[in-house]
Amino acid sequence: MKRYQLRIAGQWVDPAGGAWFESQNPFTGEAWAEIPRCDARDVDRAVQAAHAALTGGPWAEMTASQRGLLLHRLGDLVARDARKLAATEVRDNGKLIAEMQGQLNYVPHWYYYFGGLADKIEGAALPLDKKGYFAFTRKEPVGVVAAITPWNSPLLLAAWKLAPALAAGCTVVLKPSEFTSASTLEFVELFDEAGFPPGVVNVVTGLGKDVGSPLVEHPLVRKVSFTGSDATGRMINEQAARQFKHASMELGGKSPNIVFDDADLEQAVFGAVSGIFAATGQTCIAGSRLLVQDGIHDEVVERLVALAKTARMGDPMSMETQVGPVTTPPQYRKILDYIEVAKNDGAKLLLGGGPATRPECGKGWFVEPTIFGEVKNDMRIAQEEVFGPVLSIIRFRDEADAIRIANDVRFGLAAAVWTRDIGRAIRMSEKLQAGTVWVNTYRAVSYMAPFGGYKDSGLGRENGQEAIREYLQNKTVWINSGAVAGNPFVMR
Repeated sequence: MKRYQLRIAGQWVDPAGGAWFESQNPFTGEAWAEIPRCDARDVDRAVQAAHAALTGGPWAEMTASQRGLLLHRLGDLVARDARKLAATEVRDNGKLIAEMQGQLNYVPHWYYYFGGLADKIEGAALPLDKKGYFAFTRKEPVGVVAAITPWNSPLLLAAWKLAPALAAGCTVVLKPSEFTSASTLEFVELFDEAGFPPGVVNVVTGLGKDVGSPLVEHPLVRKVSFTGSDATGRMINEQAARQFKHASMELGGKSPNIVFDDADLEQAVFGAVSGIFAATGQTCIAGSRLLVQDGIHDEVVERLVALAKTARMGDPMSMETQVGPVTTPPQYRKILDYIEVAKNDGAKLLLGGGPATRPECGKGWFVEPTIFGEVKNDMRIAQEEVFGPVLSIIRFRDEADAIRIANDVRFGLAAAVWTRDIGRAIRMSEKLQAGTVWVNTYRAVSYMAPFGGYKDSGLGRENGQEAIREYLQNKTVWINSGAVAGNPFVMR
């Protein structure tokens, strides 16, 4: 069993309390690694290291172009080690090697893109209504960033935070989920090889109450970037607000996947299956509500169930596997509980509905791909995030009805529309309350395209040029040309 250490100020160190906890492989159920169990003392060490790097030493003196070059080097190293990092993620979170390998092959582009953006940050000379003054703005790093990532895609979502934060000149303390910390601890070593000064990126691991709360509340942390559940995000946002910290939250979703009667049904059904059963439904953008127009409802359901039945479950390290295990035991129990809630509320079970007992699933935490029909939008299964392979099918009549149902939820992260009518696609994209709207596709993301939610799905944006603004603050500079004088007791 591998025992990991923390990475603080460029050094591998043991946790202050001398405690570790086990990380389990979701496919075998067996412990395979020991992760440092940190506490507030480790958090303070990490934040102090990040603050020291921010305010003095080589990082503070670097030009934006030099920071960009380091990010580009980091991207090259991630590309070099993508296979190893992907295998570690699969072992730690149970997601498919096909998806994790694809993610890690793509992750370097975040560091390339924001590395290129680092020296494109510009202030502006300001036109003034006052004679004798010159004024301009400059954009400066917001400060030490607490980046808190979830267990479903640790290194991809870390890149969404690290790349813009570092491009902006911030320093970071990264706290991965206690369930999937290993790949982050493997990855952080690459910062030294890329040439980042010590303390620019530090990693602390452990439980939320022991590490997350002290990190968010540390007085030297000026920005919190969190990805996870809306319940935890609300708590973290409240903690950050008490000290007027900047905060961005990428939270949950209950995304509507809307199929109109003029859609390419084969494409739409494929997109519906991909939207909910890929990643075992463990993604914030899961298309967990499938809205189907009355005229094609029965045909779509028939095709959908038939396709979902063919899903190959088993070892996530096999390229042939299509649905892997649930990542954590608590999440496994939560999914099964929601399935029982849906049954009790009157939803019609069309497929699955319980633990997978197939021999190829071994001792892993597998849930059968599950489809419910005759779902009403006010049922809990249609209103609450399950974060698992559970799909709710809801009928609708027309565009107005689809909009009403789609928006009648407290989340607003993503939505999709399947139609051949470009006018309808545009009308729907305007009226859907979601941060991302896909048309005739699902789950497409890019480092160039802003991502974030409406309503309870979060605050702020990640990716694209919007993301780097989350890590900058504006300063206005006034210069008196020497021609301004007057009464010192009167505002000029």
